[in-house]
Amino acid sequence: MAGAFAPSQILGMAKRVQPRFKNQPRRHFIRQWRLFRNLTQEQLAERVGVTIGTISQLETGRINYRQPLLEELAWALRCRPGDLLNVDPTTDGAFWSIWETLEPEQREQATRIIETFRKTGTEG
Repeated sequence: MAGAFAPSQILGMAKRVQPRFKNQPRRHFIRQWRLFRNLTQEQLAERVGVTIGTISQLETGRINYRQPLLEELAWALRCRPGDLLNVDPTTDGAFWSIWETLEPEQREQATRIIETFRKTGTEG
């Protein structure tokens, strides 16, 4: 066939595509949680068992976290690992910022109120 490409020519023309976000740091709210808990980098590093430099580089995005470190950070910051990735506790008026200020018995009461609201809906 005239003008047709052989399979080897097609493969030779293929260009390797790099993942778009490969070298970008993963987004997280570790610094915000540290500040929310009124901890210094030094205090957090001590609780987690890493250097202050590790905390600093993590917060500035120069290094990425791994799952075990994320779990240690969550324990030290009294939250869930997913919260470090998805929740900015410093956002005023957001549900989680209110939730974090509640005592355990207040959380139970708030949960019951929300469950009742969910079951009854919003119509009067």
